[in-house]
This record gives sequence, structure tokens and C-alpha cells, in this order.
Amino acid sequence: MPVEVVDYLRILPGGVYADVTCGLGGHARLIRDQLSPEGCLVARDRDADSLDLARPKLETGAGRLIFDEGPFSTLRESLDRLGIPALDGLLADCGVSMYQLTSAERGFSITRPGPLDMRMSRKQELTAADIVNFSSEREIADIIVRNSEERRWRKLAGAIVRARPIYTTDRLAAVIEKAAAPRARLHPATLVFQALRIAVNQELDELEALMRQIPLCIRPGGRATVITFHSLEDRIVKRAFQELERQGKASILTRHVVRPTDQETDRNPAARSAKLRCMEMK
Repeated sequence: MPVEVVDYLRILPGGVYADVTCGLGGHARLIRDQLSPEGCLVARDRDADSLDLARPKLETGAGRLIFDEGPFSTLRESLDRLGIPALDGLLADCGVSMYQLTSAERGFSITRPGPLDMRMSRKQELTAADIVNFSSEREIADIIVRNSEERRWRKLAGAIVRARPIYTTDRLAAVIEKAAAPRARLHPATLVFQALRIAVNQELDELEALMRQIPLCIRPGGRATVITFHSLEDRIVKRAFQELERQGKASILTRHVVRPTDQETDRNPAARSAKLRCMEMK
């Protein structure tokens, strides 16, 4: 939602902004294009490979540009290290980047055979293969039910354990496809892959940590814009925004979630589940 992101951030030419999910730099480029030489953009991501790929897209333009690697939970610490007391705006796009989805060796894709990895940062030790092959059936079931809306969690956890060892994405997808009836539109393994990815990267915990840090990172009048892609993420953002408004610390600017236009979803079907929320700090 490029147009919506720029509109809701209300970018000030001389402001200081952070894209904490830089990915390949698409949204970050839009922000930087709005900045004057007095402005600053912190392009941040936990995936160092993505940042390397984003550099050519972002290096030209006005304003100071800072690349920073790290998860949501270390944002305030990183801003302190960079000498940035407060931001005028923050963007978090919680979707998996196109680079990660299309790189078979990263292990995120159901349709591209590769190692069962799913780490957003290669510096992490835990992989999806570790969970699939060494967790108990109960632990795998808990991961599926906690991190997805997959109703067949018990059946699928059992199928995974019986099929071990499983070390590739295509092998896991095949095991789940055999155990589960096909879904309309979604591959039957979609929600299990989502649940494993969330567990590997502690995505929900990290998003909770980001929500706690927003009041510590954004100046009064500054805005936080967050794009989520499933109800687990959206619930965290919605509740955090509502609590900050209840405390008198922020005003919610999106009373209802903003969704992509039909034209955008026609161009990019992956955007169809995106939900944007924005608030302004007081």
C-alpha cells in the first residue's frame, strides 16, 4: 500500500523516520523521496541480506541515510546508539519480504524446494528443521494452534512426527498435503508454514516488543504506521493502539483498518490480506 503509507505517515521533509522492516527498500524509497537534505531515514531490518539488496535502491536521494540491522525488540537501543532521541514517524510492514519468499535457500516458500530454514536473520541458531525434527508432537501441535488458525493442528502435528526426518520445504509440504484435505485458494501447508516461521523468529513476541517501544521512540505529533497480514498480528497492533489512546498518549487515525485497493490486489495478489493501522502520538 505505497500511497496509503505515504499519506498516513505525513512525511515532513526535514523529519527523522524509521522503516523497521526495510526488506528490499520499496517503502523506504518512498519515504526517502519525500525528505530534504535536513531529513533522515533509518532503514532497518533483522535480515542483513535484505539490507544489502536494498542499498542500491536507497543510496541516492536527499537526507541522511542510516542502515541498521536488528529485530523490533532492540529498536530503542539502536536509536540511542545512533544518537536519535525521537522519530517523526515509523513504518513496520510485517509481511515476509519478496526476497525471502522467492529465495529457495531461505526456506520460506512452499513451492520452491529448499532447506527447512525460515530464519529471518541468519545469525539465529534455531531453524524450522530443528522444530520439526526435534520437538515433541505436543510441542509441534502447540506451535501450530498458537501461531495460526489451522483447525487440523492435532492431525497435522501427528503426520509431521510420523514422517520424520524432514529437512526440506517440499518434503514438509508434501507430508501436510497428504494428511490434509485441500483448501480453496490456500495450499494446505500454508498455515503450518506460517506457524513455524512465527515460532522460529518469535514474530509475535517481537511485535509486542515494538508496540511497547513506540511511546519511547516517537515524538509528540509523530506517527506509527503498521501493516499486518494475519489476525494474530493485527490483534496485537489493534489492542496496543487502543491502550495507548485510552492512556491519552496517542490518537488512532484509522478507526477501521485500511485495506489495499482492488487495483493493487489485481497487480499484487499477495497484498490481499494486508491491513494498515496508523496512530499519532500526543
